[in-house]
Amino acid sequence: MADSKKKTGKADRARVSTKEKYEVAYEAKKMGVSKEAVIKAAKKVGPMRKDIEAALTKSKKKTAKKKK
Repeated sequence: MADSKKKTGKADRARVSTKEKYEVAYEAKKMGVSKEAVIKAAKKVGPMRKDIEAALTKSKKKTAKKKK
């Protein structure tokens, strides 16, 4: 089921719909990553915002270690 902009609340905020460009763009800007990275993380860990953010944080740390 697609997110409805009219039905907002805890359940809606807890998920990132990869079908909604504005949600992906918001999360990408918030985490400082590309939109593709957000979509890839969502496919890997699911739609829950906290899981996506944790996966992106983890991947950012790995990338930082590789650059050193």
